[in-house]
Amino acid sequence: MNSDTWKLIIGCLAVGGVFAYLWYQGQITRFANYVRATREELKKCTWPTFEELQGQTVLIFVAILLLGGFTFLVDIASSHVLSFMFTVFS
Repeated sequence: MNSDTWKLIIGCLAVGGVFAYLWYQGQITRFANYVRATREELKKCTWPTFEELQGQTVLIFVAILLLGGFTFLVDIASSHVLSFMFTVFS
């Protein structure tokens, strides 16, 4: 056997050992219960319709554009003010 095969075997044994330890400690069962409870809670959620999702997506894009435009304008204005101050005070 070459070294890559031994690395693969050792890796599989390590993963198997960690899995066995977690199983022995009860962590696997707790994780399974967590996933089960999460699925039950997600079934209780009300999900938006496709039209609501489209409207919210458009709203987010508009908000991003407005915030980006505002940031751009403030950046340009502050750049001009600072360059004016440097020319006047230097």
